[in-house]
Amino acid sequence: MNSVLNFDEDLALANRLADAAWSAIRPHFRALSNIDNKAGAGESYDPVTEADRAAEKAMREIIARERPHYGITGEEFGETPSSSGWRWMLDPVDGTRAFVAGLPVWTTLIALVDPMGFPVIGVIDQPVLGERYIGWPGGAALQTPAGRSPLTVSDVPSLADAVISTTDPFILSGPEQSAWSDLRGATRLARYGLDAYAYARLAGGTVHLVAESGLQPWDVAALIPVVTGAGGHATDWTGAPASLGGQVLCTATDTLMEQALTLLAPAAE
Repeated sequence: MNSVLNFDEDLALANRLADAAWSAIRPHFRALSNIDNKAGAGESYDPVTEADRAAEKAMREIIARERPHYGITGEEFGETPSSSGWRWMLDPVDGTRAFVAGLPVWTTLIALVDPMGFPVIGVIDQPVLGERYIGWPGGAALQTPAGRSPLTVSDVPSLADAVISTTDPFILSGPEQSAWSDLRGATRLARYGLDAYAYARLAGGTVHLVAESGLQPWDVAALIPVVTGAGGHATDWTGAPASLGGQVLCTATDTLMEQALTLLAPAAE
């Protein structure tokens, strides 16, 4: 790995960041007093809450104190420069629509990205369910109150046997919707509205493919170490390694990836 000087310490820090985020979020879940809309005129509803802001502030305070030479990219408060090249990427409440609806499928996303822009640590935390999915180079684990267990993707032989997910097909472009429709038609079951929790369950073996588009860096960075650490694949819709944003395809097996890329190719960018 690209010489993280204190890798074990950074992994422990990622866990403390997730704990701090949940402490800030907990008072607001199913008890929101205010919901703002970040969307501009003509754009679809894009909620942000006091929980989003409080959780990101809590995580930023810890990073500023313990890793002042690391940069920060967060959904709510933008960029903090890095003097080392290393950067934390934070999405305090990924799936704010689910959070607003009181549904426990939102997550907190935390990633450490190396100076080359590659995420080496990822955390997908769903604290209401007590599930924390952690990924690093060569491994991934599910941490619950009962302990920690390894994560391994499912060995699904073909799309016909696969459970797939995208958060909302209606936010896809016309060509993307058409490609998604073809993909859905080739699979066993599709589920919606899960945001990053779908990638967590891909690593956990119960979802087998996730395809999405229009993602931001903080939406993607944490997913890659978790999915790949569990033995899965993370690419864009052309088959190139997933970048921090845009179109993302995560699959449990090589076969699923190859079959999905064929169907997604007409809309790949």
